[in-house]
Amino acid sequence: MKSIFKNVALITVFSVMTRLLGFLFRIFLSRTIGAQALGLYQVALSIFMVLLTVVSSGFTLIISRMTASYRVASDRKAIGSLVSTCIFIGLAVSIFLCVIILIFKSLFQNIFTDQNCMNILIILLPSLVFSSIYSVFRGAMWGTDNYFGLCVSELLEQVVKIVICVLLLASGMSAIQNAMAVAWSFTLSCLVSAFFVMLLYFFYGGKFERPTKVYKKVIRQSAPITGVRVLSSFTQPLVALILPARLIASGYTSGQAMSIYGVALGMTFPLLFLPSALIGSLATALVPDISMALVKNDSNHIEKRVKSSLSFAMFVSFLIVPVFIAIGDRIGLFLYNDALSGTLLQFSAWIMIPMGISNIASAILNSVGLEVKSFVNFVLGDIVMFLAIFILPKYIGINALIVGMGLSAVIASSLNLLMLKRKLKINIGLWKNLLLMSLISLPTVALTSFLSSVLSYILPNFLNIIISGLVGVGSFILLCVVFNLVNFSMYMVQFKAKFASKNAKTSKLSMKFKKLRKKK
Repeated sequence: MKSIFKNVALITVFSVMTRLLGFLFRIFLSRTIGAQALGLYQVALSIFMVLLTVVSSGFTLIISRMTASYRVASDRKAIGSLVSTCIFIGLAVSIFLCVIILIFKSLFQNIFTDQNCMNILIILLPSLVFSSIYSVFRGAMWGTDNYFGLCVSELLEQVVKIVICVLLLASGMSAIQNAMAVAWSFTLSCLVSAFFVMLLYFFYGGKFERPTKVYKKVIRQSAPITGVRVLSSFTQPLVALILPARLIASGYTSGQAMSIYGVALGMTFPLLFLPSALIGSLATALVPDISMALVKNDSNHIEKRVKSSLSFAMFVSFLIVPVFIAIGDRIGLFLYNDALSGTLLQFSAWIMIPMGISNIASAILNSVGLEVKSFVNFVLGDIVMFLAIFILPKYIGINALIVGMGLSAVIASSLNLLMLKRKLKINIGLWKNLLLMSLISLPTVALTSFLSSVLSYILPNFLNIIISGLVGVGSFILLCVVFNLVNFSMYMVQFKAKFASKNAKTSKLSMKFKKLRKKK
């Protein structure tokens, strides 16, 4: 377990660094290329991500599992053969998908609301081939517990993407030229990361061996996982195709629809995923912990883990909701120089709460073997979202996406919690804390908004956001402690125990050292 938490800590640190760079890069793009170019790129990227899921999702996981099993048997030749075989499979699948896209180019042009999206998608296609190579070496290194190399390669990809994009972008370019420059930076960064992870594989002693018929086993085991993930990955491209079309049908021009979509998906909604770094790390550690408890039939341990994890996820999700509601408009203007992004952030902040609960509940369901049922809950939520973005744009415009995403998260989280209660036969008891945190958020919003309004007369926007945001977060934490909604004392006890054990070890070593000196 110490090894698992160490790996999770490593992944979390690099993940935060990579996401922070990505977040800053998105701010740079929104200010440099504009909302319309960002919208064009997002639409093309959403289609590409479905293709990428086919190439890499289940494939990487199965390679890592098989590599781990060969590693236990110290069969390095089998690992080399697996890697060689899977590279051929990955190249065949990725090239086939690229050819299909090019053959049916006219069909995809008719699907896109803006014809320029097809040109951007074509620029992204080579990165599908590079990613197929990357996913094989990534799976092999994952199976050998080489998390450091994987984390470094992901961080390098982000850095290369940013550097290339900054070099390619120039003043006076049109929206489509800007979007194509961003696409080229994505493709070239995928090339660099694939080459780098291949070098790492050989650096750590990896080899190529003669391909074998192991491809049958790889395809058979990865197909179900890939199928489920491909179905779930269709959500964003369908939204990217349906929502702009419905906005245009409601009276928007094509340029206006793409700009609003770019603001929502490229500027506002990435901020809603800020709690996912902490919740994702918790989920990574939680899955093996609960799986082991199931094997031991330790129901008491499972109940404690489920309740504490859900409470923690809800607390993390709630933490910055009042701040976003109170000063989201100022945040949007500061980060993106866009008033609409800030307004949308204020309206959509509440979505983080059911989204965080759904994420951790889904991870727990995965650990108890209910992946398919969790996926069904996800699909049911998405059906409601698609109905919302199809019907509501005529009445509330882009806010239809906020309503749809919110309803989807509420439905998925509610069904996941109900399934957990039935499967594990425990009383989760989450609703009381949910109600109390919602009530606590009201004075926090009022305090943060009032303080921000006062500070606006004496401080620049940046300092205003920092001070009022910290006060808002601090007041919410204080109220949670007062009403006993989050228990920090447990972590303090653990820290003191760990600190005491370290002191005990240090004192023992010093005593031994003194005895040795006396003998000498």
